[in-house]
Amino acid sequence: MNTDSLNKEDVASLEKETSITNKSLIAKKVGTYYGNPAISPQAAKLAEDIFRIMVRDTETKVREALSNSLKNCQNLPQDIVQSIIEDKDSISIPFIQYYQSLTNEDLIKILNMPSINRQKAVAQRSNLPSPITQYIAEHCSDKVIGEMISNDSADIKEETFNIIINKYSDDEDIKKRLVYRSVLPVSVIEKIVDKLSLVLKSYLVLHHNLTKNLASDIVEDVKEKITLNISEQYSSDAQIEDLVKQLYKADKLTSGLVVRSICLGDLKFFEYAIAYLSETPVAEVRKILFNMKADFMIRNLLRKAFIPKNMFSTVLSALKVINEIRFDCDKSNRKLFGHKVIERILSYNKNNEDLSEEDIKFLISKIN
Repeated sequence: MNTDSLNKEDVASLEKETSITNKSLIAKKVGTYYGNPAISPQAAKLAEDIFRIMVRDTETKVREALSNSLKNCQNLPQDIVQSIIEDKDSISIPFIQYYQSLTNEDLIKILNMPSINRQKAVAQRSNLPSPITQYIAEHCSDKVIGEMISNDSADIKEETFNIIINKYSDDEDIKKRLVYRSVLPVSVIEKIVDKLSLVLKSYLVLHHNLTKNLASDIVEDVKEKITLNISEQYSSDAQIEDLVKQLYKADKLTSGLVVRSICLGDLKFFEYAIAYLSETPVAEVRKILFNMKADFMIRNLLRKAFIPKNMFSTVLSALKVINEIRFDCDKSNRKLFGHKVIERILSYNKNNEDLSEEDIKFLISKIN
């Protein structure tokens, strides 16, 4: 076959051709030729005639070759498009997933077909528009919705996320796909965070740009669950250190998060955080932090950990409080101990010049 031009003899020869291999090769060549922007109207018409013959070919492999050849073309005649879409999965799925000239109306028709594989192919399309993502959320099964959520190029509006959450708030696969999506609105995170596992909560903090308060809340919750779930002291230490290490490697171990942890009375997290940030052995960190008379050594350690100078007095106040009450208060009750620390910190300096308004509100919210 001449790939530089098409003529009626090409169409005639195709009808006589019996070799599956040769017909598949012709399908590929004609598809490539048709995709050339410079193709003449006459040649395009002949190519379309060849396509109409091939979509009726009895051999599946020939129709598969045609589908794969045409999926990257544009503006094919509707009858050819429809024939491919209605064919068996091995022929229709690649075309549905990649053929970009399908309209929203075409996509909705496919979504209404009794074929979950075709529905999934729609959900996997690049740059899926918001009307279609909403339609999928409203009308399709959790399997199709899951594919759509995992499609990072799909335009999913907040209201569509809300539809999904309302329907599948307890579905573990849907929650996992939501969390692993590259971008997730904070409002959506707030709605699902209480229903997430420790692993997914940790992933949220490590891979999403959360607000300061939300990040702190999630980390606190993770730490609390780790502490409550581990009975042996050393195992608890190991898991807290692992959490700190993950945050550090992901560049999410921020000074704000670290200072808030000590303000909540969480000395263990604070110790490991300072150890990683200052590159100082944790045993040495503990010696320094409990030597309250060596104020300059603590300040020097905080400098090495890149804690801002304006946070020093807050940290020193928190350490002083913890040293004062750690033998008088039941530390096994983390919330009560944290409340005592916060109340004392807030009362040390009624003007709270060293705490930002956001930090004050955060600490107050922890004891309300």
